[in-house]
Amino acid sequence: MLLPARPHRHDVLIAVIGLFSGVSLAAVGLATQTGRLFDSLWATLPPLAVMSSLELLRRSAPRTALVIGTLTLAVDQFTPGNLATVLMFTDLVYAAVVYGSPAAARRIPVTTFLITVAVTIGFLAWFRSPEALLIGIVSGLVSFGPAITGVSVRNHRDAAETAQLRAEQTALLAEMDRTQAVTAERARMARELHDMVANHLSAIAIHSTAALSIDEPSTSRDALGVIRQNSVEGLAEMQRLIGLLRTGSKGAEPSVAPTLAALDALIEQTRTVAASSGLTCTLEDTRSEQGALPTPVELAAYRIVQESLTNALKHAAPGQVGVRLGRAGRLLTVEVTSVLADRPEPRAPGAGAGLVGMQERVALLGGEIAAGPVTTGDGPKIWRVRAELPVEERTVKG
Repeated sequence: MLLPARPHRHDVLIAVIGLFSGVSLAAVGLATQTGRLFDSLWATLPPLAVMSSLELLRRSAPRTALVIGTLTLAVDQFTPGNLATVLMFTDLVYAAVVYGSPAAARRIPVTTFLITVAVTIGFLAWFRSPEALLIGIVSGLVSFGPAITGVSVRNHRDAAETAQLRAEQTALLAEMDRTQAVTAERARMARELHDMVANHLSAIAIHSTAALSIDEPSTSRDALGVIRQNSVEGLAEMQRLIGLLRTGSKGAEPSVAPTLAALDALIEQTRTVAASSGLTCTLEDTRSEQGALPTPVELAAYRIVQESLTNALKHAAPGQVGVRLGRAGRLLTVEVTSVLADRPEPRAPGAGAGLVGMQERVALLGGEIAAGPVTTGDGPKIWRVRAELPVEERTVKG
């Protein structure tokens, strides 16, 4: 069996004050009416005691307290009456609207209004005197007035709770957006770090392996030269990335994103690194329009070529590495091919991250990418990376 909730300390205080005030009024001989069935002032104490005890239920059982309180007030009309009893009844009406169910909060004001109107009309018809309006006014002050006050307080409370809930939901959505933004930024930084540094580290790993495997001074000297060059360039790339991360410095210059115009330098650098591996690199640009493309498109195309060349250094067999650029309508085509090795070769550690990064870049632009072996008749097997990137057409407004 469920036990009744413990009365709130404010309810206990109201009950004690109401009971003490009613006893004091009876002790000094103050009453609200005369000529009743029970004419003794002490006859007002039982209704007073019941009404004060109902104050303990004003929050936990407001409807029950109001029903019993209404009956108690009716009984009090047969006594000289006590002002404290009437005031505590008005508080029960108020509490029933504020703490009761939503249905009760809607019904009680309507019911008390109808009762007030009925009492006013009834006493006017009975007494046939304008003074009967005073009875209706008192009835409205005792019942309808507290009910309307309770409606106003409840509406304000519900509005405050709704505003608080909306604020909490807004804060939750903001936190979710912040988390998604942080995750997206981390993924972007990971792609940039991999694409900027991986090719230099791959060259260092390949040439250090060659220097350790071939005991020839000239070969070791050439390998060390390539290693030093890639170390310096890799360090410069890392410094640019660190500068990008330090966004708090107002005087820092923004880092320049690489474009397709820098592919010639990238191809030339790859030729130097790949010379000892038997790889030759070529660039074929068949685009009819050589104008600048949107920065995200140029960056994605550059990184795809850069990562494909890095993979060719690590995995391709001696032969030609071809880079082709083309444009058909709203699509920029990037294709990199290399000879697929049939036997294991010394490889730098780390695999798979570059392909994932390329797929993420293309997906962000709404394009398509495919990477895998293709057949070329009787020739060697070819590994091809092909990406199609949407390009926004420039429109001239007249």
